[in-house]
Amino acid sequence: MGGGSGGGGVRGILLDSSVILDSTSNDNETASLRSGADYLLRKLRHSNIPTGICYAVGLQEANAILLEKLISEYSFEGFIYNSSSIEDTVKSVSQSWNNNGGSILHVVLNSYEGFLSFTSDFKWMNVVVNVDGLSKNPNGICVEKLEELPMIICELNEKSNEDNLVVGYIMKPSREADFAKRGAFPLNPTQNGLIFLPLTFDLPILPQLKKVDIIIHKATDEISSIERSNSCNSSKIIYTTGMLELQRCIGEIPDCCVIDPFDNIFPVVDRLKIQEILLGLVEIKTESQCKIRGPYFLKVDNFEDLELEKRLHEAKLSLPSIVKPQVACGVADAHSMAIVFKAADFPGLSVPLPAIVQEYVDHSSTLFKFYVLGEKVFYAVKKSTPNANILKKSTESNQFKPLLFDSLKSLPTDGNKNPKLKEQDLDFGLVTNAANYLRSVLDLTIFGFDVVIEEGTRDHVIVDVNYLPSFKEVPNEVAIPAFWDAIKMKYKLRNKE
Repeated sequence: MGGGSGGGGVRGILLDSSVILDSTSNDNETASLRSGADYLLRKLRHSNIPTGICYAVGLQEANAILLEKLISEYSFEGFIYNSSSIEDTVKSVSQSWNNNGGSILHVVLNSYEGFLSFTSDFKWMNVVVNVDGLSKNPNGICVEKLEELPMIICELNEKSNEDNLVVGYIMKPSREADFAKRGAFPLNPTQNGLIFLPLTFDLPILPQLKKVDIIIHKATDEISSIERSNSCNSSKIIYTTGMLELQRCIGEIPDCCVIDPFDNIFPVVDRLKIQEILLGLVEIKTESQCKIRGPYFLKVDNFEDLELEKRLHEAKLSLPSIVKPQVACGVADAHSMAIVFKAADFPGLSVPLPAIVQEYVDHSSTLFKFYVLGEKVFYAVKKSTPNANILKKSTESNQFKPLLFDSLKSLPTDGNKNPKLKEQDLDFGLVTNAANYLRSVLDLTIFGFDVVIEEGTRDHVIVDVNYLPSFKEVPNEVAIPAFWDAIKMKYKLRNKE
């Protein structure tokens, strides 16, 4: 899906064994990686740039076995050379990666002699990892840490075309890996001129940010706590030390386009805020026979409230209802929920307070997951929780006690494997209008929301909204270009302001 780097940039990366293996170990029976090597290998794995590992004939057996394992695991190319025929190996690598323009980056340790004198005639650039401060290649590119190499690659690729833009991204490793393996974060230019640079807290953040045009983040992965103020019924997100440093540095680079500003994300962290925003759906003008709305809801600060049953009735809430923590993400118990069948079971309910009691919509065990990527809207049909009467039967032997569950791990089911509703039951135009409304109100570039269709009324009910979802149900060949286009469009719109 990515484009090549045209007449310049990087056409291949060859890592010498000297920069991968830890040479400080005196144990000939085992092999280990140099500091930063694991990080670099993971970033290069899905970079969309041909990458290889080379080592000399006669390398200590344990080291050779480790390198071959890495070559297989990361789908790299392997090149074994003999010190008497290094030039032949240089020619072999050059021919293997001759499909693209640009240079081959040859990454070596400062004490390395091998290929350096043979590469000048083959459009190679030597990158020396200067760990001892004694580089023997003073005219080449030098880095102190392996973690700096992606920045070097991005700089070279950015220069290959003046329209290229560098997107710095940061999120938890598991989420980054999910995006990267789908090809979302290439180090060479995409078809619309984006180059993705992984940001790392292992290096000073500000110098990294100065090299990027756009920042994309999943700040909800980096919430350490949420402080509440009872006096004004508001709350404040407290981010991790690293994310606070990122925010501070972004403040020093006002021209940088952030997708999306941290303040814009707050509503998706607070289920009460989202419910209040969903009330505005009534303003949508539509010719549809169906209505789109949020669920009926009530904020509860105390499950022991003697007036709770009356308040539920006033909020148009009947039982069963689903009870969710007001905090929607970023803390350990944000997904600890319950379905409550009797008002008498609210006292002592083990759902974190404050909580949102939300209408339980009978929806034929079918959930429509919507993804908004810029101006484009996609959806997938998923299996969901059963109707209330089935849930009641499942709890009858337990005297209709509340169903407690973690929504990230497991949901109550009815035993059927497939959703009962089909795509034709969905009014896509109606939901697209709602997506446009949410994009406008939230001012977010990439977000998702869940829709259920109420039996009988056919109301389309939005039951959840989240920021920067994985959109993994959308095919890669559709989702990833839309992801790139959404980022580029946001950048262009911001520069027009």
